[in-house]
Amino acid sequence: MDHLLPRPQLAESAPGSFAFTPGTAVSGPADLVDSVRLALAVLDLGSGDDASARVRVTRDPGLGPEAYAVTIGEDEVLIAAGAAAGAFYAGQTLRQLLPVEAFRSVALPGTEWRVPCGRVEDSPAFSWRGAHLDVSRNFLPKREVLRMIDLLALHKMNRLHLHLADDQGWRLESRAYPLLHEVGSHRTRTITSFYHEEPTYDGVPHGGYYTLRDLAEIGAYARARAVTVVPEIDVPGHASAILAAYPSLGATPGERHHVLDRWGISPAILSPLPGTVDFLAAVFDEIIEALGEVPFLHIGGDECVLDAWEASAEIRAYQAELGLDSSGDLHAWFLRRLADLLAERGVRAVVWDEAFVSGMLRDDTLVMPWRGAAVGRRAAAAGHELVATPVFPTYFDYGEAASAEEPLAIGETTTVADVAAFEPAPATWEDAERARVAGLQFQLWSERIPDGRTLDYRAWPRGCAAAEVGWTGGPARPDFTERLARHLERLDAFGVEYRPLEGPRPWQRGGGARRHRPGVIDVQEVMRRLDEMTLTADSTRPSM
Repeated sequence: MDHLLPRPQLAESAPGSFAFTPGTAVSGPADLVDSVRLALAVLDLGSGDDASARVRVTRDPGLGPEAYAVTIGEDEVLIAAGAAAGAFYAGQTLRQLLPVEAFRSVALPGTEWRVPCGRVEDSPAFSWRGAHLDVSRNFLPKREVLRMIDLLALHKMNRLHLHLADDQGWRLESRAYPLLHEVGSHRTRTITSFYHEEPTYDGVPHGGYYTLRDLAEIGAYARARAVTVVPEIDVPGHASAILAAYPSLGATPGERHHVLDRWGISPAILSPLPGTVDFLAAVFDEIIEALGEVPFLHIGGDECVLDAWEASAEIRAYQAELGLDSSGDLHAWFLRRLADLLAERGVRAVVWDEAFVSGMLRDDTLVMPWRGAAVGRRAAAAGHELVATPVFPTYFDYGEAASAEEPLAIGETTTVADVAAFEPAPATWEDAERARVAGLQFQLWSERIPDGRTLDYRAWPRGCAAAEVGWTGGPARPDFTERLARHLERLDAFGVEYRPLEGPRPWQRGGGARRHRPGVIDVQEVMRRLDEMTLTADSTRPSM
């Protein structure tokens, strides 16, 4: 009971153990039974009635949707859950109490499937415990997305923020606007040089996209595992891939665009005119229909260069017609228009913090303050729900050490200990401000994540620390390090190529073009500069 991760609210041991046997039956409401069986798929549990079942699941209306209680006796296991998510998490807790082989894909012969007797009562402190996965900069095949959902689920994390569109690629089929995937989903080459180095390129085409049926599959797969997919279409900036496909949506008529082959920010920006809103409405409808359930849709709003708007007589005239004083006000109006459009469809808009600084947000718009706690606090004080996403310590594209032995990273240093010490709702905030913190999310921007092996290395075990903080509500307790060491054995069994706590394995080290350049970008200096930028009227401009 003392090696569970994340740490439960209550875990009490008792003498004895319960033995699962082939076909052990689970009884109870069908949705709860299915959730328990899915979490313990390696055991191939059966289903039955209360008379034959040794594992019984009941629905307890007094528990929250993600809350559960497990009582383990020598003869039976009793699970109470508020909803399917709670039953799934009860199953994940039992999985951690089983031998580590429970994290393999099949049951190995000779394994004795016993769990110690006792009781666990648990519920999460935060409703949003997530990961952001950028599949635009470097495309990741569907199998990697499904695997990330599995990894989030076994850590009791419940949001996958899928970054589907950016300057470097559009990653979703569109039947309404097919050039988005036919043209915008691939680039001719990718930059290989680092900051301040002479630009070099690999000369290799890069691309890929998910069909709408793929997206439907991803959504259903996630829902079964208590994970909500939060799609992001980042607008009005970060628009090179969209404009490569449909240049008429840009702010400069006749200008040609291409899918960006370098990292960083482009001045390419969508026009804020009604035609663009109609285009985005059609795309949003395709996403909503494919996913089936879309409580949240992220519309970006970050790092926008508004020069093209200011240079356009047509856009300036439209701004005047709306009674707006500046292009910054137009940026705020545009995002508000999209949020209203989503609200009509029963979907809440999510934005990066530039959109909050611009103003005009709907009250129900959720804010992700990536530029630090100060702007997050201002958003909370203004009444907005927020998800803590600061560059430090939640951007896992930053390396874990300032060492040339690390594989190439954006900068450094963000360690497991840094993440474990994170406080999403600081104690120094007012109670009302703290209450508006929905949770936290770690970010996997993919400029330096070319494949699934690197994704594993960047995400884990820092993601384990984020799961601990998100579930328990604050910095990890001192016993986290010991529990993490045991948990890494589970990740070994699952096949996760995480970064060892003592440093990279020989084959994980950086080398050649993938050697990290330590000392170039310091995350603490980045945070200081970003915080200053949130105070400026020109806050929408690129910050990096």
